[in-house]
Amino acid sequence: MRTDDLPPPDADVRGIFASLLRPHAKTLALTACLLLAQSLAMLGLPWAAGRVSAALVSAQGVAPWLWAVFGLVALQAGLSWWVAVRIQDTATGMVADGSGRLFAHLQALPLPWHQARRRGDILALLTEDIDRLGWFLGSTLASVLPLLFTCIGALGMMLWIAPALALPVAVLVPLGWLGFKLLGRRLRPLGRHLADAYAQRAAQAEEALALLPLAKAFVATPRAVQRFRGQLAQVRALERRLGRWEAAIPPLVRLLASALVLGLLWLAAGRVAAGTLAVADLVSLMLYGLLLAQPVGELAGVWGQWQSARGAAERIARALATAPEPRGGTRLPSAARGEIAFEAVSFAYPGGEPVLQRLDLRIRAGETVAVTGANGAGKSTLLHLLLRFADPDAGRILFDGTDLRALPLDWLRSQVGWVSQQVLLANASIGENIAYGRPGASQAEIEAAARLARADGFIAALPAGYATAVGDDGVRLSGGQRQRIALARALLLDPPVLVLDEATAMFDPAGEAEFVAACREGLRHRTVLLVTHRPASLALADRVLLLERGGLREAV
Repeated sequence: MRTDDLPPPDADVRGIFASLLRPHAKTLALTACLLLAQSLAMLGLPWAAGRVSAALVSAQGVAPWLWAVFGLVALQAGLSWWVAVRIQDTATGMVADGSGRLFAHLQALPLPWHQARRRGDILALLTEDIDRLGWFLGSTLASVLPLLFTCIGALGMMLWIAPALALPVAVLVPLGWLGFKLLGRRLRPLGRHLADAYAQRAAQAEEALALLPLAKAFVATPRAVQRFRGQLAQVRALERRLGRWEAAIPPLVRLLASALVLGLLWLAAGRVAAGTLAVADLVSLMLYGLLLAQPVGELAGVWGQWQSARGAAERIARALATAPEPRGGTRLPSAARGEIAFEAVSFAYPGGEPVLQRLDLRIRAGETVAVTGANGAGKSTLLHLLLRFADPDAGRILFDGTDLRALPLDWLRSQVGWVSQQVLLANASIGENIAYGRPGASQAEIEAAARLARADGFIAALPAGYATAVGDDGVRLSGGQRQRIALARALLLDPPVLVLDEATAMFDPAGEAEFVAACREGLRHRTVLLVTHRPASLALADRVLLLERGGLREAV
């Protein structure tokens, strides 16, 4: 088990809530005041009702007290509406702030962190988990504070009316809290497992949709449906287990609280009979007792819901506790020449064998070097290390004589144009994909980069031209077209260094020849690190090196 899969400390979970609540502190303070006023209006009702009963018994005027009851009810209703609106606005704001912060943090996490997880599992953080946490916060703000105020106020009024009778109730409150604490240890793992099951459900759905063409081609859609239903069954089983606890706790607590209050009222009735307690106080005491029993049960229900929401909070806390990738140093060269050096570089993926072992490589500015070798030899790893997707375990990599770790990370990556083997395209237009690294590029600059990459021909043949939407992952384009767009995207940056990772893998011989011709023109005056097996692409290189057993040697 990875250490970041372990449950975070309680302080980290509380920190999630604090970070969500802090930006809305003023609004929450105002809301708390409104809730207090709402609770005071509610607490005034039993006292006013007691005065009504006393007026009826003594045959005095009852109308003023009835108007007082009506006024308190109207005030409580108005405050309730106002509070509900404020809480709804605050809750949606907290979810938006939390989602934005979480998304920004996920963007800043190291690439290996993302590669070690299913994409759907990460998406669940931004959907299932943050929404569940936001729902809980909204419902909690709307209910917990007034319930707490009501409980405290009702208990306080009971102590004021009959201290000796109400004191046992006050003593039992800490014991009830201790019981909840012990029960929470049993329910907390259930909430954690349920949050993980929600994430797995989202991950399976995302994977199944991404693999839909494959599933249809291999007649595997029934298996995908069966597998997803199995995940749904697991979610439902966990929901039922936790739901039964959540459903059982409030009525059980209400039953115990009601029994306690009834016992209190039985004793109070004896005092009324003995003449030591007024009838009006008995009525007020009875109503305050009922007012206490109901919110105690509802608070218990909120506590049960917290055990479910806590699992989502723990998953978010684990992600936020992961350190973002280092932003590099502050040394900024005046101009980039594009000289690259690997000095005694060693690297291994977590839990794997070393991929590179004391590897040395020096590429002069403006030189094109091709690296070939068997699959899995570590060729793409060289490029990832140059882009600082990961750092070497030993040794160092220099850019124009400066260790990569001393350079600002964003500056370094802006100097390297990357064309990956698996082309990544956004669901946007062709023009927007070419300008991905330079959103402010003019249409003329976009078209010039496309011409340089030999992509302008097929783009012009499309009905919408550069405005053509490429679909998810560029599904509406061929593999060769996607790679031409990727090359145009890299060339638009006009970088001093270009890295090409099997950039011709999707081409037929004629397409590769055209692509190589485009590269010859686009590679002029640039430093190029080229990973390829294709003879036509190897012909672009000034030197060809073979990567094997973690080291480089001249290819024969």
